[in-house]
Amino acid sequence: MIDRERLQTVQVRTPEGVMFAYRIASPALRLTALTIDLGAVSVAWSVLAVPVALLRIVSPDFAGWVAVVGYFVLSLGYDMASEWQWRGQTLGKRILCLRVVDARGLRLSFSQIALRNLLRFIDRLPLLYLVGGVAALVNRHGQRLGDLAAGTLVIWEPPEPAPDFRAWQAGKYNSLRAHAPVVARLRQATGPAEARAAWQALQRRDELEPAARVRLFAALAGHFRTLTPIPPEAAEGVSDEQFVRNVVEVLYLSRSST
Repeated sequence: MIDRERLQTVQVRTPEGVMFAYRIASPALRLTALTIDLGAVSVAWSVLAVPVALLRIVSPDFAGWVAVVGYFVLSLGYDMASEWQWRGQTLGKRILCLRVVDARGLRLSFSQIALRNLLRFIDRLPLLYLVGGVAALVNRHGQRLGDLAAGTLVIWEPPEPAPDFRAWQAGKYNSLRAHAPVVARLRQATGPAEARAAWQALQRRDELEPAARVRLFAALAGHFRTLTPIPPEAAEGVSDEQFVRNVVEVLYLSRSST
């Protein structure tokens, strides 16, 4: 049982030294998400197929070419646009709480999204994702060839309850809440795994040795400061630990409360 759990998670250390624990998405979840995405593409294609059918009246050969190229562009464009717009998620992944992330803990780039999706056509060979399925089964992180080439992982992020800020002296003044643009950029740039790591650090802070506690929150604060410029007045006189607590609060509290 211990080995199985170890295979289902992966520890990632960012360049700032912050550790994240990702839960690898199971093949069953990925297959279900893929089925939903194929359904979404099919619905979109059923609309676009109407003008293609009319085009067959004029030129059947040209209409056939348009149909092949159009479906290729639609299916590829859907995956790329969705994963870029929704930070590693398509409709199917969004419904099942899956996400594509950088395997090194960095921000997912468009080039990674493009590469992993372009290589779907190899993963699909000879049919029904046989190549990609075999690669994911033999790889301890469940990566198909596209993921290996792009340096990405598909992870599962089940919904988690928001932190109880009453236990963290939530009544203290949060200097970040006076800077709405900073809060918005933090929410946009911070992934769920990063927010969860900071939350867990705050939960367990009293279990740490003083020196380790200082180092941990210095690393976390440094990581969040690289995501967006922080106005001096929002950080002046604020310890690293308090800064991380402020970040976690604005990440988890509803937008209407800020």
